[in-house]
Amino acid sequence: MAQKPKVVIIGGGFGGLQAAKALGGKNVEVALIDKKNHHTFQPLLYQVATAVLSPGEIASPIRRILHRYENVQVVLGEVVGIDAENKKVKLSDDSEMPFDYLIVAAGARHSYFGHDDWEDDAPGLKTVEDALEIRRRVLLAFELAEREAYLTGVKKHLSFVVIGGGATGVEVAGAIAGIARTALAGDFNLIDTKRALVMLFEGGDRILNTFDPKLSEHAKKDLEDLGVEVYLNSFVTSVEAGRIKVGEKWIDCDVAVWATGVAASPLGKQFGVETDRAGRVLVNKDLSVGEHKNVFVIGDMASLKQENGQPIPGVAPAAMQMADATAANILRDLKGEPRKDFKYFDKGSMATIGRNKAIVEAGRFKLTGFIAWLAWLFVHVISLIGFKNRLYVLSEWFWAYLTRERSARLITGDAEELQDALRFIEGKHAANVEIKANKTAVTTK
Repeated sequence: MAQKPKVVIIGGGFGGLQAAKALGGKNVEVALIDKKNHHTFQPLLYQVATAVLSPGEIASPIRRILHRYENVQVVLGEVVGIDAENKKVKLSDDSEMPFDYLIVAAGARHSYFGHDDWEDDAPGLKTVEDALEIRRRVLLAFELAEREAYLTGVKKHLSFVVIGGGATGVEVAGAIAGIARTALAGDFNLIDTKRALVMLFEGGDRILNTFDPKLSEHAKKDLEDLGVEVYLNSFVTSVEAGRIKVGEKWIDCDVAVWATGVAASPLGKQFGVETDRAGRVLVNKDLSVGEHKNVFVIGDMASLKQENGQPIPGVAPAAMQMADATAANILRDLKGEPRKDFKYFDKGSMATIGRNKAIVEAGRFKLTGFIAWLAWLFVHVISLIGFKNRLYVLSEWFWAYLTRERSARLITGDAEELQDALRFIEGKHAANVEIKANKTAVTTK
């Protein structure tokens, strides 16, 4: 019996997982490699970061998702090298895996524009671990403020900074404001959580700049109604523990979250072909790479323009469409049929700002407010993998909607991390820094 062609897929995100499904049950051998054993539904990570959902409600084991495909093998490992000429990928333990076809869908991380040291003080939001760290910092800030009020009598007003006015930044800022003004409002005896200051800084002239300008303005007003202060044309030029610098002005904060900039996986530079400034590979029209017709790059790692000249956005629907197109072209190769160029079908965009507040845009079709929020909820629940996950998320959302409470308010981390946080708060108290909740931002006594 002739050996089946081997397709290796790197990455278990939206693109890699969809590619494995599309090739499942076909006359090929498939191996999906990922350094984690689970697929994360990234659009809802911000709800883990803000204590609405638990990680298990937005993540599923990759093996469980693909278990019905006998020709698909899941390999736990990290790819550190690609030898396209000799058709091999190298793993971090020095083992190698041969392939006939390779699909690279390793995704992207947040970019600090050459200042990777900022990540310690302003974490981004791309993984479950990121979400848990942000949740820990946000909840711990309230706990430490209450502790300080009890021990010293000083009742400080907390401040939170979100850097970036894209969908993630807007959703995180709105959710933190919701926590402070509703979910935690009755739980602390000494501090007034409603007076927490939430600031969002965007370098451009509007937030959510991929949406229609009127929708962007509507979202800005919704954020401001929630108590978020939105600063446009405001570039963050430095980040340190407990403060950020905007232009030449330092602004103190208790928690900073990074929600701007994207850097594709460094694996894209392994092929010796041109990449864009974010490290995305400039792929051929069929998503193959340079002269390597058996190697494809999809999802956040791929750079390709649509027929209208606009780049294909780095969103989940695009990654999944690329996966389907790539799998179809591999199967066409095996049948001796010509390949087809990839064409992106834009299904629209949506973003949620807060309770009953969202925007939706699909071509000329635009929605705002409660109806848009319901549409956002429906799409995200349907997109979740696993019936149990959908039930869990629906129940948590229903409970949060009725009670305005958050059920996943666990502060994780070890005792040493807690002591570090306490020392940081005590140092700030000694410096006697006062944060004023208005447009003038910060003054220091």
